[in-house]
Amino acid sequence: MALLKGNGAMTGVNLIARVYDNGTTKDGKSHYADVQVDARDPRGPEQTNLHLKSERVKGDDGKTRYNNGARYSVGQMEDIIKAAGPNTEPITNKDGNQVGTLYGFKGNVMPATRGTGLVVNTKSVEASEFKVDGKTMENQFTSMRSAHELQAATKKAQVEAPAVEQTATTGQSTETEAEQPALG
Repeated sequence: MALLKGNGAMTGVNLIARVYDNGTTKDGKSHYADVQVDARDPRGPEQTNLHLKSERVKGDDGKTRYNNGARYSVGQMEDIIKAAGPNTEPITNKDGNQVGTLYGFKGNVMPATRGTGLVVNTKSVEASEFKVDGKTMENQFTSMRSAHELQAATKKAQVEAPAVEQTATTGQSTETEAEQPALG
């Protein structure tokens, strides 16, 4: 789940909503959307998980999956769609059939009142600073992978750094000293 900390970190965030056509509730009053911080937003590049909601769920087959969908009312989805305007991209399946839509917009986020994660305050939505296209989701995954690799490299360097420091503070040299000839 995206971590947005600090003064103003949850205000005016460029977002992407991945909305599948079959993601409605049985009563049709709500829709599930996977909303993510746009990787191009200044808060995006260091995020190892750009999803506003990310719950670990164990499936019937025993495999662990992640539920990234947050529930939004039909009216809230209409606000997001209106704010995105023409800034959309179709989501297609492997056969090329449209199964959903990707929306680019901007808004304030807040902690969810029910469940976990963050949700969009749909009263604050407006047009995004970035255009969504066929490469947007690929860029999202690339950004998360890069942030994860950087975080792993930083942790590895922190683990290795104390070993180097310890050698320096004990005064033991890692180089062998050449024997000095005796003067007689």
